[in-house]
Amino acid sequence: MRIIKATPEIRANIQGMIKRSQDDFGPYEKTVKEILEAVHTEGDKALLSYTERFDKASLTPETMRVSEAEIAAAYEEVEPSLLDVIRKAIRNIEEYHELQKRNSWITTKPDGSILGQKITPVEYAGIYVPGGKAAYPSTVLMNVVPARVAGVPNIVMTTPCNAEGKVYANTLVAAKEAGVTEIYKCGGAQAIAALAYGTETIPKVDKIVGPGNIFVALAKRLVFGHVSIDSIAGPSEILVLADETPEPKYVAADLLSQAEHDEMASAVLVTTSMELAEKVSEWVDHFTAKLERKEIIEKSLDQFGYIFVAESMEDAIDIANDIAPEHMEILTKDPFGTMTKIRNAGAMFLGEYSSEPLGDYFAGPNHVLPTNGTARFFSPLGVDDFIKKSSIICYSRDALERVHEDIETFARAEGLTAHANSIKVRFE
Repeated sequence: MRIIKATPEIRANIQGMIKRSQDDFGPYEKTVKEILEAVHTEGDKALLSYTERFDKASLTPETMRVSEAEIAAAYEEVEPSLLDVIRKAIRNIEEYHELQKRNSWITTKPDGSILGQKITPVEYAGIYVPGGKAAYPSTVLMNVVPARVAGVPNIVMTTPCNAEGKVYANTLVAAKEAGVTEIYKCGGAQAIAALAYGTETIPKVDKIVGPGNIFVALAKRLVFGHVSIDSIAGPSEILVLADETPEPKYVAADLLSQAEHDEMASAVLVTTSMELAEKVSEWVDHFTAKLERKEIIEKSLDQFGYIFVAESMEDAIDIANDIAPEHMEILTKDPFGTMTKIRNAGAMFLGEYSSEPLGDYFAGPNHVLPTNGTARFFSPLGVDDFIKKSSIICYSRDALERVHEDIETFARAEGLTAHANSIKVRFE
C-alpha cells in the first residue's frame, strides 16, 4: 500500500484522493426512467416482461410470489449450523434495535395547553435484496429486523430469481426468520418501481430500503417523493485510526476485509507511526497474495488504498473526521478516549478484538451505514427509519385567549390575513 506523510498539502487534498463518484448515473438514466414508467403504467405485465428479459425467468403473477412450500424447501437446503448462526445474529440485532425504540408522549402546561408527539410505524416497508452472483443473508437481517422492531405490520421483500424461478435458499430462510411477510421474485429498477408504485400483485410501500447495483440506486433516487428511501449507498470503506500499539497483521487483515468487497472500495490507515505503516504494508502484500479475491483487492488498493502518517494523534483524528468513513476502527492505547473526539463515522469499532466483520454479521448494530463522507450528516439504518412522528396540539379557550393577539400580529406581519382571521373570529 502507498505510504504518504500527511503534510498540510496532502491533508488539503485527501478528500479528492479517496472520493468515489456515486452520481455518475447519466448513461443509465434514460433506461431506468423507461423501466419506472412502464411498471407504473402497465403493472405486472411490464414487471414480468422485464423479469424474463433480465433474469431469463418466465413467471406469472401467481408464481412471482414466493410460496410457503418454496420457503420450506429452502430450509432443507440450508446447513443447520448456518441457521443457528442466523438465529443468534437476529437476537443480537433485535436486542440492539429495541434500545432505539421511542415512545409517544404528552405534556400539559399550566396555561391549559396540551402538547405531544405520537409515534407510528409506517404501514408498508419495502426491502430490496440483491441476487446476482451471491446471496447476502446478513443484508436481509439488517434491513428487516429494525422494521419489525419498529412495529411495521407489512414487510415486503423483493429479490431476483434465477432462470428457473428459484431464489437463494439462504436469502429465503433469513427473510422468514427475520419476519418478512411477503417475498416477490423480481430485481433491478423494475422491482423498485413495483414497490414505489404498486402493481396488481405487489403492494405499494411507504419506504424502500436495501442495497443494489447502479440501476437500483438510480431507481431509488428517482422514486424518492413517491416513497421514502434509506439512502444512495456507495462502495464500502474502512478507515483504521492507530497509534504505534496495534498488531500490524490485524490492521492489514481488517483493511483487506473491505477491499475485497468491490474494486471501488476504499481502505485507509491513518497512523502516527511510520514503523506500523511499513509493517502493515508488508502484511497487506502477504495476505493479498493468498486471498481468493486477490484481483478485486489489488484494484481497490491501487485506486483507493492509502496509509497516511500523521505528525500527531490530534492531526490523525482531524484527518479521520474529515474523511467521515463508513467504518472506523480505533486501535490506540485508549480507544474510548480517542472515540470521544470522533465526530464523523458511520460505525466505530474500538480495540483490536472489535474487527469490522463483527459489525457486518453479528454484534447487533446495523451494518447499513453512510458512505463516501455522508457520515457527516447521515446515520446508520435503524428503528427511526421505519417510524413517523406526529405532533399533537390542544389549546383550551382560555389558553388561546392569552396568546391570540400575538398570533394575529405574527400572521399579519407575513401578510396572511386569513391566518389572523382564523384566530380572531373566536374572540369577537
